Amino acid sequence: MDNYEKMLTNAYDKMPPIVFETQRFEVPKLKVTIEGNKSVMTNFKEVVAYLRCDSDHLLKFIGKDMGAAWRKEGTRTIFVGKFGSIIINKKLEKYVKRFIICPVCKKPDTKLKKVDRISIMKCSACGATSPVPQQ
Repeated sequence: MDNYEKMLTNAYDKMPPIVFETQRFEVPKLKVTIEGNKSVMTNFKEVVAYLRCDSDHLLKFIGKDMGAAWRKEGTRTIFVGKFGSIIINKKLEKYVKRFIICPVCKKPDTKLKKVDRISIMKCSACGATSPVPQQ
């Protein structure tokens, strides 16, 4: 039994540390203000940096899901239409579940890449690859 515990400790030492990470991932909240007929996100760049995703991909997803046009103006991101922060943050959570969280290990350490015409999600925590459902 003592030999088994030594082998188990040796195996744990050789495993990458990210597998044993216990830190909880929280979806960041977008700060949305309504200016006239526009919804303005002021912290969009920070959220994209935290999620480590492509900003245009995220904007296309949210815009398509809400049926709204969008544009970037300096540090702000603007959607045409009055959308509250609750609606936009629900769309962000939907995006995170679909394109950021690994379906195998449930960790946010994924990268999207395109193989032919299929989007593939590659997890750097567990090594799993899985196809991404179409938008």
